[in-house]
Amino acid sequence: MPAKRVIPCLDVKDGRVVKGVQFQNLRALGSPVELARRYDFEGADEVVFLDISASDEGRSTQESWVRQVARELTIPFAVGGGVSKPEDFTRLLRNGADKVAVNTAAVQNPGLVQAAAALVGSQCVVAAVDVKRDQECGWRVFIKGGKEATNLSALPWLRSLQELGAGEILLTSMDRDGTLSGFDLELLREAAKLEIPVIASGGAGKELHFLEALEAGADAVLAATLFHEGTLPIMQLKEYLSDRGQLMRLEGPCKN
Repeated sequence: MPAKRVIPCLDVKDGRVVKGVQFQNLRALGSPVELARRYDFEGADEVVFLDISASDEGRSTQESWVRQVARELTIPFAVGGGVSKPEDFTRLLRNGADKVAVNTAAVQNPGLVQAAAALVGSQCVVAAVDVKRDQECGWRVFIKGGKEATNLSALPWLRSLQELGAGEILLTSMDRDGTLSGFDLELLREAAKLEIPVIASGGAGKELHFLEALEAGADAVLAATLFHEGTLPIMQLKEYLSDRGQLMRLEGPCKN
């Protein structure tokens, strides 16, 4: 059984890491390279970088900071934002990323996921899905950094992404994002019925929330605010989860 993963998420806008609440009121936190170096040292299993303004601005992810991050990290990292064609996957992978995340373009052109999986392998394709609770369809899928609603219901869309060849789902509850109130466990239990790994995102506020998400079926847990502000050290969290029966990778720089 693969170890569960703890993943810091860094939202990047204009070359700087930012964080907000429910995708609003963004504030700058530092450079991607500085924070990547810190998380590598602190024992993160992976790091996810999302260029949150790329799709909305109609541009691709800036390669310069991706190359800089690749020179600093010894752990895998994924990059997303502005990915719109199969060549974007190869471009970002060649610049040092281990995985590429796609959200908006996958909704607009589902064949992109299938083409990318055939080109670079499913293991490199992360389907990022942002959702809000909705009375009509359970959870509605949003695109363009959470700014635009679609007509897609989340659970059928997740199944479609699996069938198209995505290797992993990064599932964010926009309702919980930045609130520190806990993950959407009902959503995770439904998503865990998929046959591919699911990364839980949106709402972590304390150690228990991460445990609840893993027990609900998530394969990895992702957070930003707690890690960025140093409220919860990553190795402390991993030891907490390990002590409660979760298989975690505990070796790393903090254990030397």
